[in-house]
Amino acid sequence: MIDDKSRKRLPPYVSYRTFRNFIDGLQEVTPARIDRSYWGDRLSGSTGTQLMAALRFLGLVDANGIPTARLKGLAAARGEHRNELLREMTTEAFGFLTLSSFDMQTATSAQLQEVFHYTFQLTGDVGRKCIKFFVALASDAGMPLSPFITKRFRISHGNTGTKTATRRSTARTSRSAVVPQSMEEVPLRKSWDEMLITKFPTFDPTWSDEVKLKWFEAFDELLKRGLVKG
Repeated sequence: MIDDKSRKRLPPYVSYRTFRNFIDGLQEVTPARIDRSYWGDRLSGSTGTQLMAALRFLGLVDANGIPTARLKGLAAARGEHRNELLREMTTEAFGFLTLSSFDMQTATSAQLQEVFHYTFQLTGDVGRKCIKFFVALASDAGMPLSPFITKRFRISHGNTGTKTATRRSTARTSRSAVVPQSMEEVPLRKSWDEMLITKFPTFDPTWSDEVKLKWFEAFDELLKRGLVKG
């Protein structure tokens, strides 16, 4: 059973592929503590923060990032044994679903969204990501899900189509972009960066969870561009 305190935490909204790859990476050895020094070289700041929140929600680490027996067992398990551990974890962490009249084998996607919204007041992009993680986790654990849910939240652990989108974007750019003919025509990046940083808002812990997520995603983009130091 999950106590009231843990229910107040947001369900995982990190990419399920990121979560699964992280667990797979613990097969050889699990560190004494899961912290930024461990995952910092593998994940961006916002993704790492989301992953840690997911691990805590699922009971895989404690409040200090210390791995629990469940995490160690899951990392070492294989085959059906691993599926059993995933089902046990899913049933416990998402126990709020069983407290309602929700039936995972016949419910519609709208009903699933309503339960998440009622329990955590989730809306918009954050709510969608939380539900998508749950569906991917339940599917990975071999739990039966309604076809109305799986059709709405398609599960894919492979390529997400980024390369195709990139090719299309490149094609459009090549047709319409005007390439400067000399260095004098290239805008000064430094002044633009400085102006962008001054406009970036300071993090406010009183923001809603959805606004916090948007802030972390934007900050992560600045880190990727090298505009701020991680």
